[in-house]
Parts: sequence; C-alpha cells; structure tokens
Amino acid sequence: MFHFNITVMKNTNLCCFLFLLVFIPGVHAKTGPIKLAFWNVENLFDLEDDPRTRDNEFLIGGKKNVTYESYNLKLENLSEVINQISPDILGLCEVENRFMLEELNRTIERDYTIIHYESPDRRGIDVGLMYNKQRLQIVESGPITVSLPTGNPTRDILYFHCRKDGVSLYVYVNHWPSKYGGVNKTIPLRAAAADALHRHVAAILADDPGAEIVVMGDLNDEPDDASVTEHLGANLNLEMVGEDGYILWNVMGPWHKNPNGSTYMYAGKHMVYDHLIVSQGLTDEHGLKLVENSVDVFDGYKYRQHDGKYDGYPFRFWAGNRVLGGYSDHMPIYLSIE
Repeated sequence: MFHFNITVMKNTNLCCFLFLLVFIPGVHAKTGPIKLAFWNVENLFDLEDDPRTRDNEFLIGGKKNVTYESYNLKLENLSEVINQISPDILGLCEVENRFMLEELNRTIERDYTIIHYESPDRRGIDVGLMYNKQRLQIVESGPITVSLPTGNPTRDILYFHCRKDGVSLYVYVNHWPSKYGGVNKTIPLRAAAADALHRHVAAILADDPGAEIVVMGDLNDEPDDASVTEHLGANLNLEMVGEDGYILWNVMGPWHKNPNGSTYMYAGKHMVYDHLIVSQGLTDEHGLKLVENSVDVFDGYKYRQHDGKYDGYPFRFWAGNRVLGGYSDHMPIYLSIE
C-alpha cells in the first residue's frame, strides 16, 4: 500500500509538471517549422462596381472582357499554387478587398484566418494576409500608413504580430508604389514607403534587438536599389547587418541578377521585385530561426511562358485586355522558420 501511494504521488507530480510546462505563459512545446509565403496575385478583383475606385475594367462587360468563367479560372489557378506551397502565413497584394480574400480562401484546401484593412489606393488594390490559426496565435495587426511626397494616396503596409511556440514573430506585407509615370519620377514614392517601414521596424528592434521579423512584398525595386538598401536598411550580405545603418538581411541574393531565376520580368530582363527580408534575430540560436536553404521562388515549366517575345516570363493571367489564362505576372516566394 505504501509503495502504491508513492507511485501515485510521483505520477501526480509528473502530470502537474507537464501541465505547468504546457500552460505556464512563455513555456511552450516546439511544434515544428512554419512556412511563410508572399505572392502578387495580379489584379484579383470582384465583379461588383466600387464607385470609390477605378475597378470598371474588371466588371462583366468591362474592358478586360471578364466572364464568370474567367473569374472562377483565376481563383482556381491561384488556389492550385497556394495549395502546393501550403504556407502557414501567406502575404498577398493586388487584392481588391476582403471579399476576394474570402473567395480565395473558399477555393483553398486549408481554412485560413484573414487579416485585411481597406487601403486608400485609387485603383482599389490592397495587401492582405492569411494565416493558419492552428499553428500561430495573433497578438495584434494593423495598417501602417505611407505618406507620399505627392500627397496622393497609396497602399498601406500590413503589420502582423503573432506568436509561434510562445515566441513573437513580426510580419510586414508590402506593395510599394510602382514605376508608372517614370522610374526617376517615382523614386521618392518608394523611398517614402521604405522610410515608413523602417521607422516601424527600427522601433521594434530598439526595444528588442533580437526580435524576429520578416518583411515580405512587391517593392517594385530590386535588392540593390536605394529604397531597399538606404531607406529600408536591408543588405544582401548578412555580415553587413548591424553596420552602416543596415538593420535587415535581404535573403533574395541567389535570385538577384540571376537570368535563370527571377520573380518578375520586364523588357526581357529578369528582376527581383518580390522580396523576403529578415532580421538578425532569425539567424541566431535563440527563439525562432530561418531554416537553412528554405528560401525559394515557386517555379516550374507550366508557370512560365515559353517561346516568342515573352519566353521565360511568369505565365500571367492577363495579356492586356485578353485572358491568357495563366497565374500571375509575379512568381510566389517563400521561406521556413523553426
């Protein structure tokens, strides 16, 4: 009887310890790596007229010749790729509104939780984020306003703070102003977006130098452009982070100026407009860490165009006002964190 009681006490104590291990704040079991992805999905518009935006070309009977069939094909093609990547956090841009995120979520195998804020963009295209609530716990989210020197409205930056295994992860989804109207004329616009992001990231790093941060998005500039290097403070060389004002590491180095791997093409030139950029905290042995060799561009023969003038270009959905029937004019990008 005495031996039996001792065993019961030991088992009870063990159960109590395991209970505390799981439920005490800040103590969490490891749940394996998560995948983060970003994709510019090329004009994902609904079929309803929004009088506040310039969306008429995507209406039934509009200039783009949209039909119910092409609308459903667009969603089907996007979901095909997203299902293959199967991210736990998915940043998106060129999405008209929350309804289109819900429509996309309806066609995807995994049921995501949606984060979206209506932006003041005149075309009506926003950024959005979808995440797996089974793997991540949201802390807060919100839009970061970008004030342009022209005074014109532009897309917000989406800020998402979550926890994985009790460790904070900060994610930013971006779609910086394009070069429409001229490259040199629009440089200050992307610099303004970079400055807004830099202020937010720098404030987090000032409070916690080891903070784990992922910046993702279509920056409409390449990794060595001033908006990315000087204004945001992101360098392709990890050894430069912490020096000369660099606070982030741009992990797109293998695709930069690589003719066999790009996220975007223009005038026959392979480019990296879509970026994954991380903080130094994701390179150490504390908290979360970037999984080695996990950064990649989702690619494949069927996702590129072949032959002719546009050989090698991403297989886009629109060709001017004609439905080409592909996926997007940008390639998706992704990485994993453990």
